[in-house]
Amino acid sequence: MRANWDLVLEKVVNHQDTDALMDLFDLLLTEEERSAIAGRLKVFQALLLGEMSQRQIAAEFEISIATITRCSNYLKHMPVEQRERIKALIL
Repeated sequence: MRANWDLVLEKVVNHQDTDALMDLFDLLLTEEERSAIAGRLKVFQALLLGEMSQRQIAAEFEISIATITRCSNYLKHMPVEQRERIKALIL
């Protein structure tokens, strides 16, 4: 399975053209999946910034508290080095 995911990452990384990436993600993901990924990214960004409560994040981005809690727990259990890499990547 890891080799398959590596192939996906390789295809994404090798495309500089936004339109080509949109076509690729349209092919690979449903609208619901793309929306869920975009929502999770917003949640992780908000959690890392630490400026809003989980309830405020839920209201602002129309994301369930359960999803926000899962994201928060994931960040809490992440090694510090990984968390810093993620923070630099998405903020």
